[in-house]
Amino acid sequence: MPHEVRAVVAVKKGAPVEVQTIVVPDPGKGEVLVSVQACGVCHTDLHYREGAINDDFPFLLGHEAAGTIEAVGDDVTDLRPGDYVVIAWRAPCGACRSCLRGRPWYCFDSRNAAQPMTLLDGTPLSPALGIGAFAEKTLVAAGQAVKVDPAARPEAAGLIGCGVMAGYGAAVNTGRVGRGDTVAVIGCGGVGNAAIAGASLAGARRVIAVDIDEGKLDGATRFGATHTVNSRGTDPVDAVRELTGGFGVDVAIDAVGRPETYKQAFYMRDHAGVLVQVGVPDPEMTIDLPLIDLFSRGGALKSSWYGDCLPSRDFPILIDQYLSRRLDLGGFVSETIALDQVEEAFGRMRRGEVLRSVVVL
Repeated sequence: MPHEVRAVVAVKKGAPVEVQTIVVPDPGKGEVLVSVQACGVCHTDLHYREGAINDDFPFLLGHEAAGTIEAVGDDVTDLRPGDYVVIAWRAPCGACRSCLRGRPWYCFDSRNAAQPMTLLDGTPLSPALGIGAFAEKTLVAAGQAVKVDPAARPEAAGLIGCGVMAGYGAAVNTGRVGRGDTVAVIGCGGVGNAAIAGASLAGARRVIAVDIDEGKLDGATRFGATHTVNSRGTDPVDAVRELTGGFGVDVAIDAVGRPETYKQAFYMRDHAGVLVQVGVPDPEMTIDLPLIDLFSRGGALKSSWYGDCLPSRDFPILIDQYLSRRLDLGGFVSETIALDQVEEAFGRMRRGEVLRSVVVL
């Protein structure tokens, strides 16, 4: 029978979010019902609230979550009630042209639950990134629920479902940072610090954190930054070159997603270096670069989608690194909050006061 649960809903564009009672159906074919234990407050949720993703209001927010399987639908054979999972917003279909070419991290037909979750009056909800986990229970496709070691605390584990995976994967999967590489990361929020941690774990000999906030730069050293650059009063390209013998870095990661930071990353690369953009830009933003510079500097300019991750492969790896104390997931958790405190958490996130607020249920 359907479940009535409390959840955070964005009713209309730009309006404060509301905690409402919603209806979550029992899982159907290929679906699972997840009892949510913790869910991080991510910038993407705020983008949904502001109508920057699309206009399919009302939205059921939340997507960076961990919890336990409460029930499974027909044809679900690899999950059972009680399994501890992190929810992914990419669930490769296995049949699209990308999956068939052995690139499931680019799946063009990622799976979501087929049944809608609704308001009490029957109005369908649009779950953020196909998840909607600012709720006591949520319904997702079975492929979105990735089993991980239950020893991991849910408020830390859930963060690999989006921000940590995006940043870590930008360095390790997209940028292919290797032993002895030099790396610069622009923007030391949650995603940027995850990129710093990934580069450090991959064996980079120099990881340079770039930000305009001295407090964030201090925090970046906790995740593996070997050097910091405050770009508020210093040209970051010159500073990064000075720290790399005048050459620039092997991999430059833009975790901000603005034209000026993209250009900084482009020019702070060594010749044939890699630029990875993981920060999400506004749709109106454009970039203007001399074509001769694109040609003569060589290398690669890449966008990182969800850290180019394969959740079934990468989530358990990150959890193992957390449990062995090599990846400080707990360090990303600035505070734990209740469902009715999400709107205030958005304000703290906008002001740069937190890495992650995490809703604990």
